Amino acid sequence: MAIKHSRLDRLLLILNGIFLTLAVLIVVVPLLYVVIASLMDPSTLLSRGLSFKLSDWSIEGYNKILSNPAMIRGFGNAVFYAVSFSVLTVVVSVCAGYSLSDNRLKGKGLFMTLFIITMFFSGGLIPTYLLVKNMGLLNTVWAVIIPGAVNVWNIILSRTFFKGVPLELKEAANVDGASEMRIFMQVVLPLSKPIIFVLALYAFVGQWNSYFDAMIYLDNPTLHPLQLVLRSILIQNQVDPGMINDQLAAAELKRLSEIIKYAAIVVSSLPLIIMYPFFQKYFEKGVMVGSLK
Repeated sequence: MAIKHSRLDRLLLILNGIFLTLAVLIVVVPLLYVVIASLMDPSTLLSRGLSFKLSDWSIEGYNKILSNPAMIRGFGNAVFYAVSFSVLTVVVSVCAGYSLSDNRLKGKGLFMTLFIITMFFSGGLIPTYLLVKNMGLLNTVWAVIIPGAVNVWNIILSRTFFKGVPLELKEAANVDGASEMRIFMQVVLPLSKPIIFVLALYAFVGQWNSYFDAMIYLDNPTLHPLQLVLRSILIQNQVDPGMINDQLAAAELKRLSEIIKYAAIVVSSLPLIIMYPFFQKYFEKGVMVGSLK
C-alpha cells in the first residue's frame, strides 16, 4: 500500500535527499580524487591533472612505497600498536565497566567521580612526559600503548551497557552455583559483543590515526608507526630518499613526490576501510545501547 504524502512531506523528503546527496559527495569526491591521483602517471598528473584514461594510469607510486623499508616497517608498527592498544583498552574498559555496573560494589560513586574528574582535568603534556620517562617507557612500544589505554568515556559506555543486561540471567547462573568470574565470562560477555566491537573500533581508529605520542616518546626510527612516516611526507614535504633512486634528477624527485603522497594516504587508510564493514552490524546497536539506557 503506497503512502500518500502531503506537499510539505514531499518537500521535506526532497530537501532531505538533496542534503544527504551533498553530504555523500563531500565525503566521496575527495576520497575518489586521492585514489585516482595515486594511480596516475606522475607526469600526467603534474601536467594535466586527473585523467580517466587507463593509458595515463600507473602503479609507480605504490611500487615505490611497497619497496621502501621505512613504509613497510611503519605499517607493521602501526598495526601492532593499534591491535595491542585496542585489546588492552577493551579489557580495561569492560572489566571496569562491569564492576561499576554492579550495585554491590561499595564506593562505586566515589570511583566514578574520580574517573569523571580526569575527563576534565589532567596533568598536562610535560608531567605526562616526565611520568612516562620515569617509568622507563621512553623509546619502547609501551610508551605508545599504555598511557592512553584507560579511557573514561569507554568505561562509561561499558558501565551503561552492562546495566542493561537482565539481572535475572546473573541470578539464575548464581543459583546454579556459578562464580562471579564464570558469570562474567560465560553469561555476560557473550551478550556484550556490540559494546566490545564498538570499543575495539574506537580504540583501533584512534590509535591508527595517532602520531603525536610516537613523535614525542619514540626517538628510534625503527619504532615509528606509519602515521609518523606519512606525516613527514605530507606536512614536512619530505620523501624518503629510499623511495627514489639516488641518480634521479631534482625534476624526477618532484615528479614522484606527489604521487607517493597520494599512494601513502591510500595505503594508510586501507585497514580502516577493510575492517569497518565487519564491525558495522554491531556499531549502531552498541553505541545506542551503551549511551541511552
